[in-house]
Parts: sequence; structure tokens; C-alpha cells
Amino acid sequence: MLSAFVNAFRTPDLRRKLLFVLLVIVIFRAGSQIPAPGVNVANVQSCLSNDANNEGVYNLINLFSGGALLQLTIFALGIMPYITASIILQLLVVVIPRLEALKKEGQSGQTKITQYTRYLTLGLALLQATGIVALARSGNLLQGCTEPLLHSQSTSTFLVMVMTMTAGTAVIMWLGELITDRGVGNGMSILIFTQVVATFPAALWDVQKSQGWWIFSIVIAVGLVVVAAVIFIEQAQRRIPVQYARRMVGRKMFGGSSTYIPLKVNQAGIIPVIFASSLLYLPAMAVQFNQNSPSPWVDFISKYFVSGGHPVYMATFFALIVFFTYFYVSITFNPQEVADNMKKYGGFIPGIRAGKPTEDYLSYVLSRITFPGALYLGLISLIPLIALVLIDANQNFPFGGTSILIMVGVALDTVKQIESQLQQRNYEGFLR
Repeated sequence: MLSAFVNAFRTPDLRRKLLFVLLVIVIFRAGSQIPAPGVNVANVQSCLSNDANNEGVYNLINLFSGGALLQLTIFALGIMPYITASIILQLLVVVIPRLEALKKEGQSGQTKITQYTRYLTLGLALLQATGIVALARSGNLLQGCTEPLLHSQSTSTFLVMVMTMTAGTAVIMWLGELITDRGVGNGMSILIFTQVVATFPAALWDVQKSQGWWIFSIVIAVGLVVVAAVIFIEQAQRRIPVQYARRMVGRKMFGGSSTYIPLKVNQAGIIPVIFASSLLYLPAMAVQFNQNSPSPWVDFISKYFVSGGHPVYMATFFALIVFFTYFYVSITFNPQEVADNMKKYGGFIPGIRAGKPTEDYLSYVLSRITFPGALYLGLISLIPLIALVLIDANQNFPFGGTSILIMVGVALDTVKQIESQLQQRNYEGFLR
């Protein structure tokens, strides 16, 4: 692997791409440390140091911002508005015929959908920035913090902060697209990876400081096992063989080839975890806005759904992940469309008739393979919550949950893309 890195940097054009990616990452991380105008940095740092569990309600957004959200930096929103916009557009493509038609138009239609994603990202960023600044202005962003987080409560300061954070999201989108066009790998994925990795060492060291070296060593050992398991599952797939019949077009013979349809065990990626986490944040945020008006439903939510270590919360979280896994796979993989395309081009699965039988077979295999994938996502996502109970760690427990899925998934995808470029130049790849 080290020799592959050396070969990558010896290739002039690949070296330029890798250095460009590193430069963008440095700029991205620098923006995540620069406070927005009007933020009282000393008070913010004081509140963060006094309350280590502030990030409970905003853990997911804070994770994707690399810890920049609660520090109110110019890149405080991170990549989360873009992720949300992308998920919404994927769902709308299924239910809106116009978007579905654009998707089928090929590259031109996809460009139009990408443009819609950008507009929606800016709209969501404006809404999220307004909410975050309003919470900071009222003192409810950091629980238990009595010090003012802003230098001024004026409307002008409020508007400047909102516009700054929204503009920061636009810059993040631009940086991600630059990496995709001029660098290596998917730009948005690499930026997400960067933000998650940025919080990883601190979270790991917090375990050592609070639990000692013995528990720290156990966490490292368990973490390596979890990473190996995640890599194994992420690479696992069911390959359905497809045979194409020979056919004459003019004087030329076409077809006769064999290929396969790869169905991954984790076909949905981390999207179900994001869906489930976001849904469970809604009651917690509702409780935070109604702290001064106690009622039975506020007490119920505070008891069962605010603390991530409660068994009711864990069971609900697990059930939501399983549900959203099946839901997302059902809207992203259409067995009927795949079967129709195979029939159109003369393809068939050996032993299965074309048309409806092929569609039924693909649906059967997909439902069977999605079940272990859903269980895998649920169990991996519960690791930080179980650790929260067993070793009294904070909710940024490093190994498990969304963070480990992102780190391993993006790392594998980027390594494969670098490997493919190395193989084009007759160099040995990473995974050999």
C-alpha cells in the first residue's frame, strides 16, 4: 500500500490531483475554525468546556460540521444542508413525474437535478442558519449555559450571522464540486469524511482521559474488530448472473456476453441512519423549546427519548433504521425497471424467464439481502449508545454509528478510485 502511495505521487497528474485535494481540505478545515461575526468566542468555549454533553440534541449536525456547529463558525452548518437536499431530491424523483423524466434524460437531466439540489441546499441552509442563530441569541443552543454567546443581540448582528453561515454552505458546495472535477474521488463525500475524522482523535482521547488506559485499550481493540466487520459488510454483495443473447444488427453480431447485477448487502448506505437520527431529534428539540412549560408529554419524551442510553430509545432507533432501510432500497432500486431493461436488450437470468418472473426474482433476492443489511446498520448504530451505558462515555464515542460508516465507506471508495487510476498507468493498486 505504501508503494502504491509512492507511485501515486510519482505520477505528475495524479500528484497534482492529490495535492489539490489536500489544499481544499486545509481551506475547509480553516473555515471550520473561523468564528462568524458577532460570536463571543470566549463565552462559547467556556460553555463547551463546562458541559461535555451539550451535543446530544445536535449530535448528527455537529458531527457533519466537524464540531464547528456549536462553535458558531462560518462553516457551522457543514455539509448537512447538501445531504438533506440530496435526500429530498432523491425522494421527489420517485413521486414527481417531471423529475423522473429528467433523470431518464441522461447527463443533461442529471445536471438539471443537480442545479435544483444546489438551490434547495441554499434554502435549507438559510432556514437552519436562522434557527441556530436564534437559539444562540436566546441562550438555548448550549444547555446550562448562562453566558451570552453573541456580542450583540441586535437584528443587524443576527442577519449578518445568518448570511455568513448560508454563504459558508455555498462555499462548501463549491469546494466539494472542485474536488470532484479536479481532484480524486467524490468531493462531497471527502468533505464529510474530513469533518468526521476531525472529531475522531478528540473523542478517542476523551475516552482515555475519563476511563484510563485499560478501557482505552479495550476500546481500540473493539474498534479494530468493528472496522474489519464494516469493511467486510460494505464489500459484500450478491452477484446475480445475466446472460445476453446473440442478435444480428445489419451484418454485425451483437450480444452473447455474460455479466452480473451486483446487489450490495448494505444497499442503502448510511441514509437510513440519517433518517432515523433526524426523526428522533424532533421530539428532543421540541422538549428543548418547551422547557419552561412542563406537561405530561414533555416529561414522557424527556424520560425516554432525550437520553440516548434508554432501552426505549435504542429499540425505537433500531426499528426506525430497519424500516428506513427497506423504504430507501425500495425507492432507489426498481426491479420492474431493471427487468424491463434486461428484456429490451435481450438479457436474461439463467433459469428465470424474462419479464414478470425476472421482476419477482429480483424483488425476492432484494428483500432477502436487505434484511441482514438492515440488521447490520442497526447494530453498528447502537454501538455508541451501548458504550454510553457500559463505560459512561459521551455520545461522541468514536467507533460505531454514523462516523465509522462514513469513514470506512468513503475511504474504501476513494482508495478504489485511486487504484483504478494507478492500474491505468500499470502500477500496483492499493487492494492487491
